[in-house]
Amino acid sequence: MRVVALLPMKANSERVKGKNFREFGGKPLFRWMLDTLLSVSEIDLIVINTDARNMLAQNGLLENDRILIRDRNAKICGDMVSMNLVIKDDIENIEADTYLMTHTTNPLLSRQSIVAAIEKFHAAAKVGAADSLFTVNKVQERFYDCNVKPINHDPNNLIRTQDLEPWYQENSNLYLFTKEGFFKTQARIGVSPIMLETAPYESTDIDTPDDWDLGEVIVEYCRKNGILV
Repeated sequence: MRVVALLPMKANSERVKGKNFREFGGKPLFRWMLDTLLSVSEIDLIVINTDARNMLAQNGLLENDRILIRDRNAKICGDMVSMNLVIKDDIENIEADTYLMTHTTNPLLSRQSIVAAIEKFHAAAKVGAADSLFTVNKVQERFYDCNVKPINHDPNNLIRTQDLEPWYQENSNLYLFTKEGFFKTQARIGVSPIMLETAPYESTDIDTPDDWDLGEVIVEYCRKNGILV
């Protein structure tokens, strides 16, 4: 099974300027996810679809036998372009049995979770039980709509939050899919997806300045407690 990881990367970012190349926890943000992917032996190739080849080179990253840098087509550059169009461009040009897609903004996603996701997806796909997998956060909290109407609980029959029916939040950390599954929906989640729950700290997504500050606090905590290796 040939597994190709897709790691799209832009030069520009709206809310945290140049975040992919800013130092985060001692190294450029993009290196966190890239180094984790490189540590997974099940991944045959990492494809970086980017408009920042020169910036990657300035940070010491060049192509090798496991890293392919693809210059992003001008038609799919920009902050308002759907990520599915970038993925489509990659899978139309790079053959694989399984595609794994993640983001540079998920620096704390672990090698263990990636391996578990690949194993779970391949086991399900082998028996025709799934065409895609995505990671989630398990949430057991009390929710209301904009009109203060309870959604998932009865305020007059209060039960412990741990006894509420769990909801699952797509955390955008990791996706696995086949080419066939992608083209059924034109998206990374196919028609028969399965989910993998990840640890809360792993779903840290660097999207805003506050996310950045919180992420660095989590990195420091994890290092002190031997969680990061």
